[in-house]
Amino acid sequence: MFNLLQRWRERGWRPIDANLYAQAWARFGGSVVTHPEIVAKLSTLAGIPVHYLGWPLQGEVLAAIPVWGSSLALSRNVLKRTGQRDLFDLGNSEVILPVAQGAQAPIRQRLRYVSALHEGSISTLRKQPDELALARQPEEYGKKFRYNQRRELRMLEDAGGEVLPVSGLAADALAAIYTELFEKRWGFAVPGKRHLAEVFEALKDFLWGSYLQLDGKSIAVQVLYRVESPDWISIEYINGGVDPESRDFSPGSVLSFINTQAAWEDARARGKPLRYSFGRADVEYKDRWCNRHPVFQV
Repeated sequence: MFNLLQRWRERGWRPIDANLYAQAWARFGGSVVTHPEIVAKLSTLAGIPVHYLGWPLQGEVLAAIPVWGSSLALSRNVLKRTGQRDLFDLGNSEVILPVAQGAQAPIRQRLRYVSALHEGSISTLRKQPDELALARQPEEYGKKFRYNQRRELRMLEDAGGEVLPVSGLAADALAAIYTELFEKRWGFAVPGKRHLAEVFEALKDFLWGSYLQLDGKSIAVQVLYRVESPDWISIEYINGGVDPESRDFSPGSVLSFINTQAAWEDARARGKPLRYSFGRADVEYKDRWCNRHPVFQV
């Protein structure tokens, strides 16, 4: 029965190797969760082999997908089945696959949070009840909102606060800061706690953004992963943590302002649209920073 289901899911597709998948991604683009290096490194960490499939049309690969069995590679449901639920945390990431515009590729593996960019490119999509929160452009924030964010940043800096790049931290240092601030803020263990340093080390080339210190002590951090496609830039905001004792400075809000503004400046300097995802549009604070966008599933 399993082989019959597999043959049905993969009908019309053919196996391709990791190099061909990477070529398709470099040509058509993708998102954090489908980036060739991220897929390979986290699959190795999980000990789950990746099966790459290509959708050929007239001898040319116009769509590609990395899979773990019947699901997209790196899927949380597969980690759960293999007893590795907390191995790594990618949140509810936007799924953009390397698929040519208008390909109408019939993907039959389980997918969720598939980008609206794929309408007309993947023939098997259906609307998902959830929505995705994508950061607004700077001009979409009201003048008062922007003024308040700048004022809070000045107050923090006047009190001795510093804005520092996450890239300056070793993986174990970032893991320690993130763990401490997440658990102070939320009161429960940070997801993937045992393997955080290992994951941050594996994905160090994709970590992005800044963190905040006050009097030499970290007070706010966000886990952001960034990848660049030919026609857009994708950033996934996985989660963050703040020190509740510094709430008078609104460090979480200040850091969101710093990171989103820097991301837009970078994307515009490169002449590319930005897809800065806060994940599922499920809490009120995301509506202050983001617009809601439809997503799809298979």
